[in-house]
Amino acid sequence: MTGSALARATGLPSRLRAPEPGWELTADVCVVGSGVAGLCVALHARAAGLSVAVVTKVEVDDGSTRWAQGGIAAVLSPTDTPAAHARDTEVAGVGLCDPAAVRALVTEGPDRLHELITWGAAFDRDGAGHLLLTREGGHSTDRIVHAGGDATGAEVQRALRDAVAADPGTTLIEHAMVLDVVRDVAGRVAGVTLHVLGEGSADGVGAVRARAVVLATGGMGQVYAATTNPAVSTGDGVALGLRAGAVATDLEFVQFHPTALYLGPGARGQQPLVSEALRGEGAVLRDGAGDRFMVGTHPSAELAPRDVVAKAITRVQLRDGVDHVWLDAREVPGLAARFPTIVARCREAGIDPATALVPVTPAAHYASGGLATDLSGRTTVPGLYACGEVACTGVHGANRLASNSLLEGLVFAGRIGDALARELPVPTAGEPADARPEGLVDAAARADLTGTMSARVGALRSGTGLAAAAERLAALGERTTADPGVPGWETTDLLTVATAITAAAAAREETRGCHWREDHPEAEEDWRVHLDVRLDGDGEVALTRRPVGEPVEVTW
Repeated sequence: MTGSALARATGLPSRLRAPEPGWELTADVCVVGSGVAGLCVALHARAAGLSVAVVTKVEVDDGSTRWAQGGIAAVLSPTDTPAAHARDTEVAGVGLCDPAAVRALVTEGPDRLHELITWGAAFDRDGAGHLLLTREGGHSTDRIVHAGGDATGAEVQRALRDAVAADPGTTLIEHAMVLDVVRDVAGRVAGVTLHVLGEGSADGVGAVRARAVVLATGGMGQVYAATTNPAVSTGDGVALGLRAGAVATDLEFVQFHPTALYLGPGARGQQPLVSEALRGEGAVLRDGAGDRFMVGTHPSAELAPRDVVAKAITRVQLRDGVDHVWLDAREVPGLAARFPTIVARCREAGIDPATALVPVTPAAHYASGGLATDLSGRTTVPGLYACGEVACTGVHGANRLASNSLLEGLVFAGRIGDALARELPVPTAGEPADARPEGLVDAAARADLTGTMSARVGALRSGTGLAAAAERLAALGERTTADPGVPGWETTDLLTVATAITAAAAAREETRGCHWREDHPEAEEDWRVHLDVRLDGDGEVALTRRPVGEPVEVTW
């Protein structure tokens, strides 16, 4: 890393407290995660003739991919261009996108989408068989493909699951939480330790020995009290990577989806998503008086980039002292047919969007930052790759453009597959003793942790609030336990990413993209830099500036 060091914070374990592995298996590649990124990596690795073990935390369908309602962005129309897609991506990213990564995304995306179709994904088409395209916030034209109206993620997940299940060269390990990496004597990652319920020793801890490990663990939304992410999204991949010595970057850029279904003041955990594709088809936002507050706020009104819409909603809520605003979809043509999932979920909550306004509020949705990678998905730790939301490829900058996330998984999974096919060293014999200090946070601290993050490190931030959050998180880190188990491991991972997010958000004294500082309301040119995050040997968080366009240093 280059640039000047900024800040340090203490108190994080460098290794999870866990029993020694009581069982193990071996594969060429260990993929951790079973969403679009992980399953695509597995298929590419198998195409290269490599054996693969896919480790997934609950069941293969329980990650974030199947919840994606909007679709996949790709240049498919003759009136669209990669340059236009790149421009929209970079505008949303507010100066922090890496041009080379964006170029890879928009130029390789269409071929990767067609590859997904060959794997069995069926997207919505018109009567002539042409793919139907729609528009979402921040896009200058219709370029979003979708499936089942608003069930794109479910269809993508189904197709990839079936393709992987049909290949006997892939071992699927479900109900498994990955704990830490295993290294060979040369210091290269050579597998992972993991906990599988009912396997091996009484506590289920084992190991997968592999020539490469690919983290595709998804997001970290459960670090907040309310999120659109599933329960499995506890930041395990970023936390594991940091403990392994990997550099993460831009963790402060947590995107809050503008329109989660508001279920009341006591709602916690995963909240239903109300896709912005609904706004793309004509739904509008209204305040309590019935006024469309996005008109005059941004030239694209309800179709402004997500950070703009989320900020506007938050301002209205603060102005009016309310917990939500209203989405008016009553004039959307063919509402129930186009958006069956959303309509059904609203009706479960006692709201019929065809006849009534839908209460919505911003909720933690997507991590634009993550483990820093090069264009082949390699992290700064030899043998460790990252793909999908857990990674920071440089595509999203300060704010992800709608429907670029599934596309990023497709494109960079293919690039990792190419890298694995080119060179995959055999681990050096022997495994050194792991001298890193271990620790475990008491699971009883979790509710306090997520409440602190929502109150102080949410869509609206300030220096005072961030300092209070950092102090509270440090105190929670002192609530330790000696009893290993999934609740404690998850809470420790959540504390690790929460501490890193808070430190980065406190350091970045500007407002940019989905990072909103009320005490620094403007973007500053001096802050058009990446903030790299790492853990040192004492479990301290260190932040370093890195100029935009300067790739993270990967030396293997």
